[in-house]
Amino acid sequence: MQVEAVVFDIGNVLIGWQPERYFDTRIGPARRRALFDAVDLHGMMQRIDEGGVFGDVVEETAMAYPDWSDEIRCFRDRWNDLAGPEIAHSVRLLRALRSKGMPCFALSNFGRENFPLSEVEFPFLTEFDRRYISGVMKLAKPNPAIYAEVETDSGLHPGALLFADDRRDNIEAAAARGWQTHLFTSPDCFAADLVARGLLGPDEAR
Repeated sequence: MQVEAVVFDIGNVLIGWQPERYFDTRIGPARRRALFDAVDLHGMMQRIDEGGVFGDVVEETAMAYPDWSDEIRCFRDRWNDLAGPEIAHSVRLLRALRSKGMPCFALSNFGRENFPLSEVEFPFLTEFDRRYISGVMKLAKPNPAIYAEVETDSGLHPGALLFADDRRDNIEAAAARGWQTHLFTSPDCFAADLVARGLLGPDEAR
């Protein structure tokens, strides 16, 4: 089926999401490993992605782990240091697709309150034709319901959607609904896929 919209995940597709890297620089690899072993920080972020209030969830977690409270509060106080940098080639692909008239959507596990912080840091996040943000929807990937919401809201057949995400479980959930998918490993691989599908020319995909 012909692709009628390209759907982008955000973290690790358009901007970096490797909080471990931030803490390696801030407190060193050994202490970072101790932090992530002691505190389920990815679980904390999952609660936010599912609709929990960003500042409240971070503060609750910090209070529960006083030995790590300063580090945990970095998620709230230093958000744009943790979430980034821009993945420039991916942004070029987004803009190249839109310049050819291809609708581009965002489908991302992201909190309601921290997403606007990233919009300020990365203005290209405002350029999508439609945005599906889990914290706003109170549904998170890979819950099949979030994919159904995209289908209903866009009015597009599942097979007309091409979805790029860096997590295999998210991709598999979309594929199970009939979406076309790309497991994102690098911008170069995604660019090659877009060229192979006839959505961009080689020069446009650089």
